[in-house]
Formats: sequence, C-alpha cells, structure tokens
Amino acid sequence: MTDANRTMVIERIIAAPVATIWAAWTDPKALPEWWGPDGFSCRTTRIDLRDGGEWVFDMIGPDGTVYPNHHKGIRHRPMERIDYTLLWGENGPKHADASVRFEDLGDRTKVTLSMTFVTVEEYETAKGFGAAELGQQTLSKLSAHIGVA
Repeated sequence: MTDANRTMVIERIIAAPVATIWAAWTDPKALPEWWGPDGFSCRTTRIDLRDGGEWVFDMIGPDGTVYPNHHKGIRHRPMERIDYTLLWGENGPKHADASVRFEDLGDRTKVTLSMTFVTVEEYETAKGFGAAELGQQTLSKLSAHIGVA
C-alpha cells in the first residue's frame, strides 16, 4: 500500500499574505469560526493550537448530526506548515495524518491541505462522500473569514 493510494490533496490560492492565513489557522478563537464545510459549525471541548497542542471538537452538520474530532500532536513549522493526527473523537482511532502547507506567493498564498488516510478504504469512503469538495468549502470559509473572495 502506497501513500499515493490513500492521500487526498486539496489546494487553493487565497488573496492574502501567509501571515494573515497563518494567524487565522493558529488563533484558538478564530479557527472554530471558519473551520468546516458550508452549513457546518464547530463545538470545541478543548483547544490548544500551539506546537504540541490539540483540538478536541465536534463538527455539527446542517441536519444536526455530530461528528466527533480530535486533532492531536499539532506540529508547527511557523509560516510554512502545520501537521497533526486526525482521530475519530477524543483519543479515538486514528483516521488520518494531516497537514496544511502555506506557500508564499507575495500578496497571495497557496494553501495545500493533505490527508493520508489509514487505509485505502477510508480514503475511498472520504472521496465518495465528497471530502475534496467539502475541503474546498472549508478553504472558502477561511477566505471569507479573513475578508477576501
């Protein structure tokens, strides 16, 4: 099994400098405001976005369905990259290794989200329910949060 068979990559160029996007991604008050696809909200139990921290939260779908999440072992390379492990709920089973990379394009930033799922089946399931499109919606909400289209 290769990582390529179970890795999803989502990219978007946002018309803002890296520092602005980094700030939205590492501010514990801001992140839950924009995180998630259209119609979803976050209910945070615990959030510590510093290097070595974690974020325990529920994604709440438009229909009220609760999706427990835990981003654990957050690792920063300031202004360049954030890596973390995605768990199914607090201290639940591992779902994926995830990262977000920030590429400085001057007054714009290329944001690249990648998730390497535990199994090819989990990748296929995520792909099947439209995870890539939902990830694009999340990045759209980030753009709106920082005030750019």
